This record gives sequence, structure tokens and C-alpha cells, in this order.
Amino acid sequence: MRVGCGGDVSGEVLAERLIRLRNSIDLLEVEFSHMAGEFAHTKQSDEEGYDSPISWLKANCHMAGGAAADRVCVGEQLGHLDRLGESCVALAAGEIGFAHLALIAHTSAAVGERLDERRLLRQAPNLSVAQFRTKCLHARHQADPDGFVDEEKQGVEARSLTLTNTDEGVVLVNGILDKVGGAALRTALEPLARRAGKDDDRLRDRRLADALVDLSMHALDTGLVPQRTHMQVTTSLETLLGLCGAPAAEMEFSLPISAKAVERLACDCSITRILLDSDSMVIDVGRAKRVISGPQRKALTVRDHGCVWPGCDRPATWTSGHHLVHWIRGGPGDLSNLCLLCYRHHEMVHEGEWQIVRTADGQILTIPPAPFGQLPRGPD
Repeated sequence: MRVGCGGDVSGEVLAERLIRLRNSIDLLEVEFSHMAGEFAHTKQSDEEGYDSPISWLKANCHMAGGAAADRVCVGEQLGHLDRLGESCVALAAGEIGFAHLALIAHTSAAVGERLDERRLLRQAPNLSVAQFRTKCLHARHQADPDGFVDEEKQGVEARSLTLTNTDEGVVLVNGILDKVGGAALRTALEPLARRAGKDDDRLRDRRLADALVDLSMHALDTGLVPQRTHMQVTTSLETLLGLCGAPAAEMEFSLPISAKAVERLACDCSITRILLDSDSMVIDVGRAKRVISGPQRKALTVRDHGCVWPGCDRPATWTSGHHLVHWIRGGPGDLSNLCLLCYRHHEMVHEGEWQIVRTADGQILTIPPAPFGQLPRGPD
């Protein structure tokens, strides 16, 4: 069915009609979500042989998986938990769209009663859906930093890469990366994927593929050159200190990252102090300063040779510097408080809550996370 508007309708009138129609559709989406939430609490999808209510919605309502999950989440938060009433009022008034409501619902599902709905609603009307997603992630970090870190750890565990040879000799590449891993890859590829002059007519996906090949060939030709990747992370002092209620940090080519991830990246980085006033205007910028200096890095390479984690054989070029007692907590910057860790073991120490200590005779000991309810025990 198609509703015609006629060829003599002005753009201004069409714009107004589009806004009203979109609001009507959003209200129908809320009604659909109510039903979807109620349906999710029945056994109908099981009785019909589906593995979840979302799978049922995908098959029978002709929806994508993400869209179906959004409706179920909104319906559950609205119906069974009696939340998001103010958000629905804002949607009915045309102040936000259904996509905004879905993001608030997912935030509510993640943090429960710690959701600050009014604060999010004050920001939503002036933000695109992509910008509002970032604000919701900050809200989740403020309300539940531990849960935020757990999701990041799941993202790391979900990393995968498959290389499949076809009969024609080409290789199919399929993979999943977490936020920081994806940002690192994009940071490395983006400069190489720029157009090489005005006559470069390659499409973007071709240029990215060429960049990946160039990066691999360069690494092989130069023996995995030990130049550090430059990734920019913007964080508040409260986030760096891991204070309760601090927002997440922002990273180029990535969604917001947790305070734990920032702590890891801050072990071996350059720090630039930027002061803002109450209106977020820059009033002072300090000079960049390396946390681990060039000479210290060379000394670490000579002393540690590579990752110090027992049994790890990663060379120094595949490591980053680690503070046994983090500098943000007053740890000194001398070599006795520094060591080299490969990226995986560095993640295990910060996000995975392993402990690493150096004994009086210079040996490295690792202590796994304590089981829930037990205090960690140090070396005897």
C-alpha cells in the first residue's frame, strides 16, 4: 500500500508529515514491544520449536535479530518491571524516537534500579542515535563499572579469525574483535587505506584490504618493527582513578571503554593534561609526557627480553610496559616497579584481576583472581 502526497506538496509540508508519521510509527512500535515482552514470558516459542522468542519474532514477524531483541527488551522493561514511564511520555511527545527508547531500555536492563532515566532523557532529544548510544554506555559504566568490564572481557574472549582458502585460490577472512582490538586494527589500517592521489579510484573496502596486506608485508619485511601504535584515549581523572560513578573513557574508532581498560593502556603511554572549564571549553593544555621513557623501554627490553609471565615466549616487540604498582596509585616509575607483559597477559592483570608480583630475588609470581567471597592470598 502506498499513500501518495501529490506533486504539488512543498518540502516543508512533507517534512512535517514525515515527522508526524514517524512518531505514529514509534508509538506503534511501543505497542508492539509491549506484546513482544508479554510473548517472551509465554512458552509459545518453545512449543513451536524455536530456541527463543527472538528467533520466533525473526521468523514470523520478518524482523532482523537486533530489531527483535530491541522490542523484547523494551517490552520487558515497560511491562513486567514498570520502568521507563518518563521515556514513553517523551516518545509520545515526539522528543525522542523508538531507537532512543530501545537504548534506554537496554541500559535499564543492564543496570536495573541504578538507571538515571531523567539524566538520559535530558540529553537524548539533542543527540543522534549513534551519539546517544555513547551516552548510554557512559551511564552504564557510571552505574555498574564491574559489569561494564565483564562485558569487555566477554568481547576479548569472543575474538576469532578464520582464513579459508577457496578453490580459486583467494582467501576469505572472517573475524570478530573486541572494542580495543578493533580500534587498534582500525588505527593501524586507516592511514594506509587513504586514497593514494587523485587517480586512486579504489573503493574503500578494496583500500582497507590492500592496507591489511601492506601492514602484513611491512611487518615481515622489517621483522615486526617495534614502533608502538598511536591510539588516542580521552578520559577524566576520576575514570583513571577508578572512582565510583565515573564515566567511561572515549577512544577513537571505538565505543566507550572501561576504567580497567584505561588503566591498562595508561601503563605505557604518553599523557597530555587538558583542563576544561564548566562549559567544557579548553582553558589549558599541558605537554605530552611519556609514562615510560625511551631509555627505560630499552632497559626493560635488555632486562626482560620479552613478556615476563611464566611460560610466555612473546618477544619484547610484542609487549607493553606494566607498572607492578600503577603510577596512578603512587607507584614509582623506576625499573624495579616495571616489567614487560604481552597484550594478553596485560589484559589478564587489569581486566582479569590477576596479580603479578616480583620477589626479593627478582622472580615473577602470578596470583589468580580470588574466588567470590575469599580474599586473595599473596606468596608465602
